Order: sequence, then structure tokens, then C-alpha cells
Amino acid sequence: MRVHRLRFDIWACLALSVLVAMGAAKIVNLMIPKAYETYVEEHKVADGEIGGIADETVFRAQSVEDLLSHDTFTVVSPGIEYMNRGAGYFGSYYFYALILPSGERVAARYNMDSVQKVNGEDSDFYSGDKILPVGQVVYEDLTKNEYFLEQIEHAEPLSRTDFYIDMCGNGGKMSQESYSEAPVMLVQILTVVICFPLFHTLGSKLGIFPQFFSFKKRDEKKWE
Repeated sequence: MRVHRLRFDIWACLALSVLVAMGAAKIVNLMIPKAYETYVEEHKVADGEIGGIADETVFRAQSVEDLLSHDTFTVVSPGIEYMNRGAGYFGSYYFYALILPSGERVAARYNMDSVQKVNGEDSDFYSGDKILPVGQVVYEDLTKNEYFLEQIEHAEPLSRTDFYIDMCGNGGKMSQESYSEAPVMLVQILTVVICFPLFHTLGSKLGIFPQFFSFKKRDEKKWE
């Protein structure tokens, strides 16, 4: 088996490009907190709106019939059952299997920032009833994604697959760490792509590195 080894000039230019990329990433990370604050503000949901905190005036749904007969509603769920009964991605959204008080199961997406304890009771994360965010029914054929159904129905089938509950709205913000991953990675990749040819071109002109391509002049044919 032939082993291909990169030339020294390529390794050197890559190393220099990576060092510059690391510096660029640090600069981006210094800018992230301010940008993240703006992102968080844009994803704040007012109480009573879809994905917002549900106060005592919001209807407490008990069944699928209740969901379909009200424009907005909330659901009271025990412990962490609302996020512990199956889940999966449908499109770009992450859904959980929500068991309604009637025992029926539907797909739902939540704004976790708006989940609250009943009466602010003193209980840990895993116990006590939770009031879920304000939600609405969104009609969608969930059977279009069989893999999604396999994930979310691993314990028990959904009662309805022609809609889901949106309890997220414009909320559901990412953590600062997740928010920073994409821009930092993009800057690092672009920096390497841009710096590598620049470093190699400079090194070639200084005579430190060999040129990638060398063109020999062909002798022109003399026609008599």
C-alpha cells in the first residue's frame, strides 16, 4: 500500500493557517456575548403568547377534543413526563410525545423557558406538576417522516398524527455555547481556506517554498 505524505511546505502553510484561525476564533468569541444578548431578546416570548408562560386564565386542556376546540391552551403534566415519553426530529424541530390527562398522546414542541411549577410549589425538576407553555394546534401530516414516528412512538403510538402542538412559538433559544458553534467554525474554515494559498504564495515568492505549479516554456516551432 502506497503511503502519501504531504510536503513540508503544505504542512507549514496549514500550521500557520490554523494558528491564524485560532486567533480569529478568539476574536469571534469576544463578540459572541453581545450578539447572544440580542438573540435572547429576539426570542423572548410574552406571557400569554404561544410559547409564553400560561397564567391561570389560559384554558387547561384535558383531551384531544379540548385541544381542537380552543385556539390556545396549556396542559398540566406530572413531573418530567412531558419530555420523557419519546421524542424525535420532524423537519428542523424537536418534538416530544405529550400524554394528555385523558391518556391520549400527541406530538408537541416546547419553549422550556416557559415551563413552570404549579403554584410555584417547592419541588425538584423531576417531581411535582408542571404547567406547560401556551400552545396551539398546527395541522401537519406527521406520517410523512417514518423515522420520526419510530422515535417518538417507541413506547406507544400517538393518538393523532395529523397535527402537533406548538408550545414554542418564537421561543426555544439555544444555549450560548450552541449559538457560538456555527459562526466560530465558519470563521475558522474560511480563515484556513483564505490564508493557506496566501502563505504559500508568499513563501514561493521568497523562495522558501517550491511553487505548486511550474510551467515550462515550449519552444516555438519555426515554420519555413
